[in-house]
Amino acid sequence: MDPLLHPWDAVPVDSPVPLLQRQMITGDQALLAMVNLAKGCHVALHSHASEQFAYVVSGRVLWTLGAEGSSERRQVEVTGGHVVRLPANFPHGVDALEDTVILDILAPPGAMGVDSQGRGH
Repeated sequence: MDPLLHPWDAVPVDSPVPLLQRQMITGDQALLAMVNLAKGCHVALHSHASEQFAYVVSGRVLWTLGAEGSSERRQVEVTGGHVVRLPANFPHGVDALEDTVILDILAPPGAMGVDSQGRGH
């Protein structure tokens, strides 16, 4: 595959859930997404087949990690400059405590958790 140049300001923006805007570039083996969460944004607990790295560029979010009722279940406040690594199929959700920017990498590429939550959530 030849490298392709993607001017970030030309990448389409979508808003799969309220208070969240996202830009995505999908490759053969990974997906890159810049996610902007406004304060109060809620991404419900979900999991997906892709491993995920979430670099919190700026802001402050509360991650819910692990299935409800499991010994892995916990909440962690994460601020800009930190990375959250999520194994494939690991339940997680996030709440924006302030306006936040997250750079997500998913491998292999696939649907992100917000894609199954719809606008009504």
